[in-house]
Amino acid sequence: MPLHLYNTLTRRKQAFQPLDASQVKLYCCGVTVYDYCHLGHGRSYMVWDTLRRYLKFSGYGVRYVQNFTDIDDKILNRAKQEGTTMQAVADRFTDAYFEDMARLNILPADSYPRATHTLDGIQRLIHELEQQGTAYASEGDVYYAVRQFPGYGKLSGRKLEDLQAGASGRDADAAKKRDPFDFALWKAAKPGEPFWDSPWGKGRPGWHIECSAMVRQELGEAIDIHLGGADLVFPHHENEIAQSEAVTGQPLAQIWLHNGMVNVGGEKMSKSLGNFTTIRQLLDQGGVNPMVLRLFVLQAHYRKPIDFTEDAIASATSGWQTLAEGLSFHDRYGQTWDPEMFCLGETAQDAFQCAMDDDLNTPMALAVLFDLAKELRRAGNLIVHEGQSDRSAETLAQYWYTLTTLAGILGLELGLEQRSASSLASASLGSAPVQTQEVAVVNPGLSDPAVEDLIAQRQAARNSKNWAEADRLRDELQNQGITLIDQPGVTRWHR
Repeated sequence: MPLHLYNTLTRRKQAFQPLDASQVKLYCCGVTVYDYCHLGHGRSYMVWDTLRRYLKFSGYGVRYVQNFTDIDDKILNRAKQEGTTMQAVADRFTDAYFEDMARLNILPADSYPRATHTLDGIQRLIHELEQQGTAYASEGDVYYAVRQFPGYGKLSGRKLEDLQAGASGRDADAAKKRDPFDFALWKAAKPGEPFWDSPWGKGRPGWHIECSAMVRQELGEAIDIHLGGADLVFPHHENEIAQSEAVTGQPLAQIWLHNGMVNVGGEKMSKSLGNFTTIRQLLDQGGVNPMVLRLFVLQAHYRKPIDFTEDAIASATSGWQTLAEGLSFHDRYGQTWDPEMFCLGETAQDAFQCAMDDDLNTPMALAVLFDLAKELRRAGNLIVHEGQSDRSAETLAQYWYTLTTLAGILGLELGLEQRSASSLASASLGSAPVQTQEVAVVNPGLSDPAVEDLIAQRQAARNSKNWAEADRLRDELQNQGITLIDQPGVTRWHR
């Protein structure tokens, strides 16, 4: 069956029909960079990384964009506490984000727009809303007039009459607003805070308008799938819809996907509650294998909440040991296999895809992997104790290759502790490496000027919207061990 996804907007599963199969447009709300990422963040980005990998495996072209919120009261408060600047705090925790995600085998996005790099687009969108009467200025602030958008509440199912005033939580002084439900698009500057010039005076953008502008800048006025945590449905994503659709007159996204929360003691893991555990604490101090964390997340359906407990991590550790034993079967017993033996087992592949096509049912997909891993474990035991397996080399090669390929779609791989962030980011989608523990090797003949020249060619292709050529050049660089990180106005790279 075709891929079906649960659309928060329609409250039902529906067949995925992309606007353009050659380039499925995904936008994911990223982190506010004022602290290290916790496991709740990690769950969200591991889940959407899995979706992206599966879409690629299924034959779609994918363009994946994830933003950074680098203008926020929390960032400003952190900067004041540390006696530094908002940009310094944002840059530090943006770099930490990349480090943490690479360790979890999360592939880099195709672009990472920042709010501070999208000020022109933000102001242009606010101006358009103001021109059509959906926004109004008040004492240096600009507010969105919620009652001017008839569809407000369609994503969350909330009605204005059932809401309490100030529900968005990030509004400015309520006395400035015409209606208590209106929310801020632009905030007048406060003493001692960074600001930007605008037609409404010095100030900075509100949180919600940032994502609407970044989606528009990076992907256009309509995208295929908008992604985020369930805690963003209201007010953030509700407000995104109101802002964007009031201007464009068309759906912002065809499908809205939201992942469930990570709970600790029955409460959502969050920094505001102080019950969070950072990813690096788990990996460095807790000694948890990054693949154990990934397996812990994928053992639950992405829409359901999961409880972070010692028992849950212990269970995931045991599960990963089983999968790792299967993934390493080639290194232990299959060194003489002919590469022509490597092919996907039709039965296992069909079962895996059937599970994934049912709203990314990763628990069922993992069951397929465990069946393969247990078959390989049984074969290994026979080889050790009886000298040979009752399965042919061709069958075992197929089991191993199928396991490695399907596990790769879920981002489950061996040897990540020994691999660099650049080699993780360069991993191909939807294909199994012949040696799962091999580290990507950089071609020493590719000089820095040669890299810059290829990046310039890729940028020219992107500017002309020749995405196929841009993807080809990116793949060429990745095959040379070069990782690209797209940011507004610049493409960073490293080996």
